[in-house]
Amino acid sequence: MKLSNSFFIALVLSVFSMQAREEVTIIPQPTSVAYGEGSFQLKGKISIISAENLENEASYLAKVLQTGFGQSPRIKSKGKGIGLFLEESLLSELGEEGYILSVGKKGITIKAATNTGVFYGIQSLRQMLPPDFGYAAPVEGVTLPILEISDTPRFPWRAFMLDESRHFKGSETVKKMLDQMALLKMNTFHWHLTDDQGWRIEIKKYPKLTEIGSKRKNTQVSRKSEERTKEPHEGFYTQEEIKEIIAYAKARHITVVPEIEMPGHAMAAIAAYHWLGTLGTTTEVPAVFGKMDDSFNIGDEKVVRFLKDVLDEVMALFPGSVVHIGGDEVNYTPWETHQDIVSFMKEKNLGSPADLQIYFTNEISNYIDNAGKRMMGWNEIMGDDIHGEREQETVQTEKLAKSAIVHFWKGDLQLINRAVQEGYDVVNSNHWDTYLDYTYQRLPLSKSYAFDPIPKGLDQKYHARILGSGTQMWSEWIPTVESMEKQIFPRLAAYAEVGWTQTHNKDFDRFQRALDDLKITWAKSGISFH
Repeated sequence: MKLSNSFFIALVLSVFSMQAREEVTIIPQPTSVAYGEGSFQLKGKISIISAENLENEASYLAKVLQTGFGQSPRIKSKGKGIGLFLEESLLSELGEEGYILSVGKKGITIKAATNTGVFYGIQSLRQMLPPDFGYAAPVEGVTLPILEISDTPRFPWRAFMLDESRHFKGSETVKKMLDQMALLKMNTFHWHLTDDQGWRIEIKKYPKLTEIGSKRKNTQVSRKSEERTKEPHEGFYTQEEIKEIIAYAKARHITVVPEIEMPGHAMAAIAAYHWLGTLGTTTEVPAVFGKMDDSFNIGDEKVVRFLKDVLDEVMALFPGSVVHIGGDEVNYTPWETHQDIVSFMKEKNLGSPADLQIYFTNEISNYIDNAGKRMMGWNEIMGDDIHGEREQETVQTEKLAKSAIVHFWKGDLQLINRAVQEGYDVVNSNHWDTYLDYTYQRLPLSKSYAFDPIPKGLDQKYHARILGSGTQMWSEWIPTVESMEKQIFPRLAAYAEVGWTQTHNKDFDRFQRALDDLKITWAKSGISFH
């Protein structure tokens, strides 16, 4: 049988449209994808149509297309091509981060109420391109299916945390992670900059924090092991380097949240300025990991003033609205016998070390509030004995300031319910479900993907109090960038979908198929993955 030319062309287009549709894989899965008939040929000579107030987003898209086509698109205010549009009327429909991406027969449009929404539409367009786009020889064109994507995130807080206190990685690694976060529409980089084993941020008023506190002579090799690397480890960020990274993140619509640990996990600072501690025995930065003995002497006004001085410089550097103060794993034993602290507790009528910690935390919270920001801390800041270490339960009289954000990481999930019922905002990073230093046997990809930040049975009226989730890359036992990347990838993609995609749109089989393309991109860009 002889086929007519028109029938043959229609058949080819129909088959191609079906194939193209199958190739549109985006992580995190969008809210809705509606396919039309036919396709659009995206070519390197296409123009980007954009208003001046979208200059950052237009330039970003131009660079993406230039790497794959070998020529940079023109950015114009009028014409046809890829249109980037801001429409304030879309705010009620799409919120601050949603977008509408349309591929028609004559061009592509991305519409949103904000620059952030437009940027996320660009990320979805990026993932519709071939996975080796920009990493292989330049191509003349890419065929895209006709479609419309309407997309909004489930949660406003979608975070990745990098611990650089234990093992310093450096600016290029951080920027590499910010690029991957942007691709996956993650909007919060939680930067763990201080801990017992290293102080990684320049504080101009206290130069010894980095002169001494950023260096350790040795490093424990594995948990509970006496073996050491027999090599020094050091590194820190100058304030100028931090400004550069903040600007890099801002261009990718990522907010950087600094974590400055207090009152525990403080021994690197105490090694630099011995008067900050309670034991009088901390003279160098520890080489071992775990819950340490010494903490800040928060019964001394001079020590509290030091911490506020540090926060002054931190808050001046970081433009975001949240400052994380840690607050976890404080060893109360030295406090119970230290004269300054015993006298301070008696003066303030504080009945327990937990009350003392909350009293201190509230003072810091108020200080941060007065600077126009909010304090965040791990859920020990509420005073609960989540480690089961207290010999007898004391009556807790102090209450955490209501402006604080509770970062849940450990304990009974009912603690989340209690926190939201008492009016606190919560970020759920339950360690069993979100810690990237855990092995894939302990935390397989399927479990990462299945995590729901909203605990089962939580009353609907409290759901808005769950801001979202974070995934944490603790680095005690992860010394190299390659080993770190294998812990992060591909699980980071699962957490991106946890934070963005509505539960009824989640499908692990579909996610794994979409992950195949992302793995090609990672491999081409030099990222190691499990």
